[in-house]
Amino acid sequence: MQQEVLTEQIIGCAMKVHRTLGPGFLESVYAKALNHELCKAGLDVECQRAVRVIYDGVAVGDFCADMVIESSVIVEIKAVRTLAQAHEVQLVNYLTATGLEIGLLLNFGAASLRIKRKHRSYRLT
Repeated sequence: MQQEVLTEQIIGCAMKVHRTLGPGFLESVYAKALNHELCKAGLDVECQRAVRVIYDGVAVGDFCADMVIESSVIVEIKAVRTLAQAHEVQLVNYLTATGLEIGLLLNFGAASLRIKRKHRSYRLT
């Protein structure tokens, strides 16, 4: 599936979750609801995917990506009032570690869903 179409589908599912639940829940609640919506849409979802960070051929750390959709898009879920630059950096670092090209940062904590689309490679917009 083309990444732009896939990310739009993911965003649509996230908007449905936010419209239904609104702000105020824990990230885990939004993650489970979004997983449900994505699976209903027929998408392959891997939750809490373990990723090893390699530096100079040596494993130097591990992290868990909130979701990897269709083995090509990382989704990082937040439930905070305002996204910080550190959240965006975190997602780009996850993209770098996995080699995946595109990720979505979804913040369910604000009055309306906040979405940031990030790429591993620098792109002029």
